[in-house]
Amino acid sequence: MNESEGPVGDPLPQRPAEPAQPGEPVGPAAANRTRWLRLGALIVLLVVAAVTVVRVVSATAPPSREQLRERAELTGKQELLIGVKDDQPGVSQQLETGAFVGFDIEIAYMIAEDLGFEASRVRFLPIESEDRARRQARDGNRYVTVDLVIASYSITEERRRQGVIFSAPYLQTEQSVVTRADSDLRPTTFADLAGRTVCTLATSTAEQNLAAAGARAHGRNRISDCIRELHDGEIDAVTTDAAILAGFVAPPAVEAAPPKVKIENPKPLRHFDIGASGDELWGVNTGPNPAVRDLVNLSLEQARTGRNGKRWRTAFDRYFGYAQQYSVEQQVAVDRQPPPGPGDKVEVRQWPWERFAWRHPSPARPGPAFVAARGRARPNSGC
Repeated sequence: MNESEGPVGDPLPQRPAEPAQPGEPVGPAAANRTRWLRLGALIVLLVVAAVTVVRVVSATAPPSREQLRERAELTGKQELLIGVKDDQPGVSQQLETGAFVGFDIEIAYMIAEDLGFEASRVRFLPIESEDRARRQARDGNRYVTVDLVIASYSITEERRRQGVIFSAPYLQTEQSVVTRADSDLRPTTFADLAGRTVCTLATSTAEQNLAAAGARAHGRNRISDCIRELHDGEIDAVTTDAAILAGFVAPPAVEAAPPKVKIENPKPLRHFDIGASGDELWGVNTGPNPAVRDLVNLSLEQARTGRNGKRWRTAFDRYFGYAQQYSVEQQVAVDRQPPPGPGDKVEVRQWPWERFAWRHPSPARPGPAFVAARGRARPNSGC
């Protein structure tokens, strides 16, 4: 009898196949299915991890530049209003055509571009010195609040205490004096102005410096009014920042269009160094929104160390380099951008996993040797 047959010749019953134990080989279809399930689970885990990382980084890392623009309420804004001076040749001057030209204007265009506004979307409005803190500029027959003030505005602690929010500095100059070239006055210190009538901006602390020196201080709202009185022989001298006065000493460039604010019967002027230390630092009044200040500081830092450096240099050479030829006895301004202060540091995120930061330099870069050598310091003129 065959072993596979029963007693009566029937086949023996077959035992059912036992299920595959874990780890034992399985069929090709089942194996592929298992691999796809494992791959899908891995992808899900990676996506969840990536989303978690992005959320954590977004919540704890510095904001991106676009986030700063949103916080600054610039996203969707069609026009950027900037308050500027209209009567300072070489710094900021309005022409008969209505256009504005000068160093401050070039800096304003540079900052505006970095904030996302091309030149056609920037509008300049004349602003008086006493209105710079409140950012109130003339727009026809009314006053409006501008987004930025870039108007030869010196950074002072007193102004900060009054609530002005300044950017990092973008220019370093110093206080100086101009007289008519035919005057017998040849000042080399403030003391030489004793007994003389000297005009300056009414909102600056230069009036106090003049009074302390025994001079008769004569305040005006516009420096062009002081220069006009000097040409007319009504006063003996004018004092304010050298970068401002140099534009009045230098003749207009040949290609320059006529200015809107004219001075009749101008006389030759002479620019004097009165031994002032180089501590007039001009900054931008960015208003109360910290995101606006951070964006402006990022632009200025790129001017100091990055891609905007050429634009700053070109503007400096075009206006202050030209004026320096006619102010032989007085340096117009330091020919490199001053470093930022400790509170001007900005950190932004370019990608969720990246940080871009610029650090406040530990040692401040000294100015040229002949500037640093001066030892006769004085209070900031606050122009």
